[in-house]
Amino acid sequence: MKLSFGLPKGSLEQSTIELFRKAGIHIRKSERSYYPTSDDPELDLIIMRPQEIPRYVEQGILDAGITGQDWTEENNAKVVEVTELSYSKNTRQKCRWVLAVPEDSNFKKAEDLKGKRIATELVATTKRYFKKRKIPVDVEFSWGATEVKPPRLVDAIVDITETGSSLRANRLRIIETILETCTIIIANKESWKNDWKKSKLENLKMLLLGTLDAENYIGLKCNVQEKDLDNVIKVLPSLHNPTISHLYDKGWFAVETILPIKDTKLIIPHLKRAGASGIVEYPVSKVIE
Repeated sequence: MKLSFGLPKGSLEQSTIELFRKAGIHIRKSERSYYPTSDDPELDLIIMRPQEIPRYVEQGILDAGITGQDWTEENNAKVVEVTELSYSKNTRQKCRWVLAVPEDSNFKKAEDLKGKRIATELVATTKRYFKKRKIPVDVEFSWGATEVKPPRLVDAIVDITETGSSLRANRLRIIETILETCTIIIANKESWKNDWKKSKLENLKMLLLGTLDAENYIGLKCNVQEKDLDNVIKVLPSLHNPTISHLYDKGWFAVETILPIKDTKLIIPHLKRAGASGIVEYPVSKVIE
């Protein structure tokens, strides 16, 4: 049995392939092929636009796939959200679909755009947003380069942003957030009822989340004399208790732990002063609690 799985083409493609590689699944694709292979024989992979993946997953053409919460909502797709994956094109933060206007315009809020023209790739969601607010607007589909259209072609845009830098570079000002979104794994409802496919997806979820979590941690090990052991242990935070083992030299111990990477710059000097020696920091590929 195989799990048919959609990988996102475009801005997320390389970061997704790299995430799978770090998780232990090596994906191979030729430049022109949309059907990559991997060293996991239970995966049947296809690369397609994330905008389309929710529709094909809902229809059962694909068992599952990686897309965005935004495109799942845009398609109004009835699927199972297996998990969030905290990665995007450039950062690990959520992206936002925002309502943006020319920085020198008089528009301050959504209501100011009554009767105006708005361009976006997220047409259905934008229409639902303004309809819910009872604000009549003309929403048109944008084929790309959306941020260059105001004020000459349209009055405002709804566009996706991670940092807002592209909008600022095009002299646009954000007035409201329409939707927050992140990358997710979704599954077809019938496929989720299949024990084998559900188990395969849960295993994949565990590996990918463990890989993403590992980016926040490092491994640390050091040697400590018995007389300094208590002082060193007091310095060390850890996921649980550190591992302590006897060295061949009598009266010496090896101490090993996993800790948040942000803490290392503070902890390593304290470890040294507490009596630790042979301090080694090493990367962690997965953290699964």
